[in-house]
Amino acid sequence: MTDIVTSVSGGTGHIELNRPKALNALTMDMVHAIDAALQAWESDDAVTRVLLTSASPKAYCAGGDIRAIRDQVVAGEDFTPFFRDEYEMNLRLAEFPKPVIALIDGVNMGGGVGVSIHGSHRVVSEKALIAMPEVAIGFLPDVGATYILGRLPEGVGELMGMTAARIGAGDALAVGLATHFVPSENMGELKDTLLEGGDLDESLARFGGTAPAASLPLDQVAAVFGLGSAPEILAAVGQADGDWAATAREQLATACPTSVFVTFSLVRKAAERTLPQCLAEEAVVGAKLIRRPDFVEGIRAVLVDKTRDPKFSPASFDEIDPQEIAELVGG
Repeated sequence: MTDIVTSVSGGTGHIELNRPKALNALTMDMVHAIDAALQAWESDDAVTRVLLTSASPKAYCAGGDIRAIRDQVVAGEDFTPFFRDEYEMNLRLAEFPKPVIALIDGVNMGGGVGVSIHGSHRVVSEKALIAMPEVAIGFLPDVGATYILGRLPEGVGELMGMTAARIGAGDALAVGLATHFVPSENMGELKDTLLEGGDLDESLARFGGTAPAASLPLDQVAAVFGLGSAPEILAAVGQADGDWAATAREQLATACPTSVFVTFSLVRKAAERTLPQCLAEEAVVGAKLIRRPDFVEGIRAVLVDKTRDPKFSPASFDEIDPQEIAELVGG
């Protein structure tokens, strides 16, 4: 079975993520296959748009195959080629000169965000759940996510990056992560219609529906996560009311403190940077984080043993050394 299935039909280049048992977690071969298809179609006049879909009923893409990266780190092997190639593919997707439509009908996290949210049309169903959960494993939101998070409404990018908050369809539309809503039951027909050459805007309107209501109180999120420093935000979220704040506190309790501070810094800087600059910085800072013990420990606790009891160092936000954070993010 091929993990990436590509085809051209109705003027549409179709990339289907086809590793359902692993929730389409991206391997290096998958990254290369996606990039090769994009390169082939970029100048092909027979392809007028690109459609990205998933063969999994549960997920669009649960992220990168981070366990494989952990194995490379433990074995002392060079892990950087995966990230280099993945980020090149993310950038190609973002700069693609034709419409890129992602049908997000399920969980979409980490690396999956990089293969969807950079596109021109991000179509979500009521089953969509978008998150960048890297702080839970001692890493950072990458695949250009710092660029995306840095451009969301005030505080939302910091909330998502620092707490791994999961955003549903209504909120994704409200903050600009998604562009269109189509009910899950219509996603298959939308895909088929586009592969038959149907007009994009007409098809989205035809199969669209009423999206779930947004639930994030954006003014409250801004008042907390829009504050000027990570310590100020952490203090404020500790006192904030509402289910969203309670969830944030719960997720921060098991997040890697170093990753939380690094993520705050990169998201804030990203607002003034281009996507290529953000990807370059993610590569440099990410490599530093992967070499820290927190990364291997985080993956052990979350993905290998699944005990959800990571022993990070430093273990608390109060123990964070600002100088270490400055060195990790380059000042």
